Amino acid sequence: MTQPPHDEPTASGPEELREQVEHTRQELGETVEALAAKTDVKARAKEKAAEVREQAAEVKEQAAIKAELAGRLLQEKAPEPVRQTAAVTARLTRDNRTLLLAGGATLLLWLVCRRKR
Repeated sequence: MTQPPHDEPTASGPEELREQVEHTRQELGETVEALAAKTDVKARAKEKAAEVREQAAEVKEQAAIKAELAGRLLQEKAPEPVRQTAAVTARLTRDNRTLLLAGGATLLLWLVCRRKR
């Protein structure tokens, strides 16, 4: 912050000086808040966790859409033995959804952490 020379007045009157002081206090308060937010590791970790949860939900939704499309294509084009195998695989996937989602979330977290290195 630069200071004006001491021989020049900084304000034309006491009211203007009070306004300048109030403005400076407000700017200083905002700067302190911004610095405090950057150093709040717990809050930043919570924000990052929320981002990862959102990304996982998006991946889950996209996977469901792609699986449905693949299933339709499979039913239209695949021979009967392949259809039967796909039906068994789909049933097993539905039965173990939680385990598969946990594995996918773990993989996503690993990729996010790996990218930051």
